[in-house]
Amino acid sequence: MAKSRIAGSGRLRLALLLLVFLVITSGVVLRRVYGHKAQNETNALDARRAGLNAARLRLESDIRSASSRSHLQPIAEQRLHMRVPDPSQVLTIPRVAQ
Repeated sequence: MAKSRIAGSGRLRLALLLLVFLVITSGVVLRRVYGHKAQNETNALDARRAGLNAARLRLESDIRSASSRSHLQPIAEQRLHMRVPDPSQVLTIPRVAQ
């Protein structure tokens, strides 16, 4: 009878050891799955950030070209009937010291 108790105890230990091993390996696998998912999300966000930075640089370049004098002068002349004054039409007013 003592021998069967020892054998039963050994089986119980083996079963508990296998259960602990199964729980630990499941935890490792789940951690890797969540890590892989987080890495994919990080990569997607990095790609989106790079795209947004490229769009920002393109828009800044468009703003610089649209606000340049060579672009604005024909628009001002056609729509607003403005023109660059002759040097004889420019008056320089001296500043009065107070």
